[in-house]
Amino acid sequence: MSDEVLELGRRARIASRAVAKAGTEAKNAALHAAADLLHEQSSEILGANAQDLKAAAADGMEAGPLDRLRLTPDRIGAMADGLRNVAGLPDPVGEIVSGWVRPNGLEIQHVRVPLGVVAIIYENRPNVTSDAAALCLKAGNVALLRGSGTALRSNIAIADTLRSGFGKAGLPEDALILVEDPSYDVAIRVMQLTGFVDCLIPRGGPALIASIRENATVPVIIDGDGNCQIYVDASADLDRAIDIVVNAKTQRPGVCNAAETLLVHEAIAEDFLPRVAAALESEGVELVGDDRSRALVPNMGPASEEDFASEFLALKMSVGTVDSLDDAIDHVNRFSSGHTEAILTTDLDAARRFTREVDSAAVIVNASTRFTDGEQFGFGAEIGISTQKLHARGPMGLQQLTTAKYVVWGHGQVRP
Repeated sequence: MSDEVLELGRRARIASRAVAKAGTEAKNAALHAAADLLHEQSSEILGANAQDLKAAAADGMEAGPLDRLRLTPDRIGAMADGLRNVAGLPDPVGEIVSGWVRPNGLEIQHVRVPLGVVAIIYENRPNVTSDAAALCLKAGNVALLRGSGTALRSNIAIADTLRSGFGKAGLPEDALILVEDPSYDVAIRVMQLTGFVDCLIPRGGPALIASIRENATVPVIIDGDGNCQIYVDASADLDRAIDIVVNAKTQRPGVCNAAETLLVHEAIAEDFLPRVAAALESEGVELVGDDRSRALVPNMGPASEEDFASEFLALKMSVGTVDSLDDAIDHVNRFSSGHTEAILTTDLDAARRFTREVDSAAVIVNASTRFTDGEQFGFGAEIGISTQKLHARGPMGLQQLTTAKYVVWGHGQVRP
């Protein structure tokens, strides 16, 4: 393994001991100092991002990924606000999750503790640099970050700013370490930093996830695709449903919680589909559908099974007409990536069945899929959205960046 990558791992491990011991006040001061510096140095960060955008556009990057890469004054402001929001959240470290006393007098406590070194490999989203560093720090961890080459200048500018803020507050600058070599080989080495990395979180597309599954030797939490689906039930409020569907698809189409598939109960399809199609098409959305949906919206293109399984991350949506709630649930579970699904209905029993039987990290009733987000859930920010089932599932905030240990208090007991 590269000596440079090993050295980054060693530095992260050393810093993790100091960060794990840091008190809440010190961590909060570091986050506020970093937030202030983000504002003060925003012009430098925007200049670096402009270079990344220019290079990415010249290489033919599409509109959705370009939007993920783009920083604006408002987005930098939101990053700074995210740091302050995380500072305002309760510190999970040291929380006693549960406790009890055994008949022999032993006092047993289950206590939250930091994971240690959290590595994150992510693609094309420089705001992740800030969000990840903030959440890792507040949870007592070191963030070892490896972003994509397309965002390298932006990530370096943000990381340098945050490190300066941490140092000003008296914490190790190495609470955040950015891997500045974006090569594939270096990414593989980060995945294999056994002994230095306690948890790896990938945030990217299918190719990155496949590489993680093939090469990682450290523990992994998968942040997977977002093939999110909305089902409009027979009893739905159709006017409200149109607003929700349009928001879920168009409010920011290039992110993982944007809706990609619309399912409509056949009882309302004749009335609802032409109306929602017109609303979506007025926002520039390309629709592809099954035969029954196309019969009601003739200008809709044909949808394949691949379309129903796709995360478009663009102004494109697949549409299907179903006979029943059972069919909707079957379709959702068949094509779901395990991220977020929504039902729009006024039938409480249908809502309960959908939430109980759909197997995804988040199931939403009568609201947009865009709400599956750490900040919207009240986490301050998020490290990612886990689509797996072990350790963490759904938006990952502070608690999901800790583990727990047992602390046992005795009074001289010996085991008979």
